[in-house]
Amino acid sequence: MGTMTWNQQVVKKNNKALVLQLIMENEPISRADIAQTSGLNKTTVSTLVTELLEEDLIFESGPGVSSGGRRPVILHFNKDAGYTIGIDIGVNYVLSILTDLKGNILIEKNQTVGRTTYATIMNIVQDMIQSLMQEMPESRYGIVGIGVGVPGIVNNEGSILLAPNLGWSNIQFKEDLEKLYNVPVIIENEANAGAVGEQQFGAGEDFKNILYISAGIGIGVGIIVNKELYKGINGFSGEMGHMIIDMNGKRCNCGSRGCWEAYASEQALLEMSDPSLESLEALIDLAESGDEKAIKLFEEIGNYLGLGINNIINTFNPEQVIIGNRLTMAKQWIEAPIRNTIEKHTLAFHQNDLQLNFSKLKKYSTSLGVSAFVVDNFIKG
Repeated sequence: MGTMTWNQQVVKKNNKALVLQLIMENEPISRADIAQTSGLNKTTVSTLVTELLEEDLIFESGPGVSSGGRRPVILHFNKDAGYTIGIDIGVNYVLSILTDLKGNILIEKNQTVGRTTYATIMNIVQDMIQSLMQEMPESRYGIVGIGVGVPGIVNNEGSILLAPNLGWSNIQFKEDLEKLYNVPVIIENEANAGAVGEQQFGAGEDFKNILYISAGIGIGVGIIVNKELYKGINGFSGEMGHMIIDMNGKRCNCGSRGCWEAYASEQALLEMSDPSLESLEALIDLAESGDEKAIKLFEEIGNYLGLGINNIINTFNPEQVIIGNRLTMAKQWIEAPIRNTIEKHTLAFHQNDLQLNFSKLKKYSTSLGVSAFVVDNFIKG
């Protein structure tokens, strides 16, 4: 065979990625099933499967069930061929996980942080990556990439243009990490990543049109339209924490006034509560012990969350709204006010088929979402 043209190479690469994806999604699966599902001919499938076996990305197991004739050999995805590191940088925490290629979490590192500089966060992240790498099992590909979710505006090139609640602007996190570790690094807005995490592994698995509300120190929204993450022209979609709900209202960290997140976020909750209460966790302890003031505060936050969610539902008519990030820890007090506010304000047509759920992955939505991006990037090679 002569040298392949560039075009043939691209087709081959795409076909190989397609075969691998089919095996990942439908394993255990036979070569014949792959040919049937993908529409590729059997010889092509056979060649690509042989390469994938040599690359340790899949493995074979004994004969499957026969439909007459020889019993087929069954193929499986090798989820332990390599690992991802998924990092979620919150305003008051950094969470890092090591996952296999199927999104199972093997090790995690978690640290609370105060408001601090990029350099300090970078040190924490490096320490976490080092220890995850030291504790990681042996594998053919090692770390296949690092994903990072940040609460801010990230462009399509992975530069963090602005993270108002972190006090960051024009941060080249991707370049800094790639220089250090020499693996692909993907930076994404944390709400976008959270939406993808919930869609792939969590509460959104059975839905196509999802709005994920990340309610932490700030508020972000991840939008999934027809199973695809909607990013807008530059990657800036979903900055709904900054829709204005009161023209002359409270100041927001973004420099504007009356933004939704100034009323409905963890930050707003802490500002409204007793100054001696340092954290969401402390307020939850109070509410659990029946403290009426704490419970009322959560109800107020729930009402404000419901107001913003109402605006978003009226805009997008989604199948499902998922509430995620730290405020979900207060679900038992904020859920009813959120639902009541939506019932009171949202146009009735939207409500018939709407599911409102809290995230299933709890604090892992974002880190699992960025890990999924890393795996996808690795598989499409």
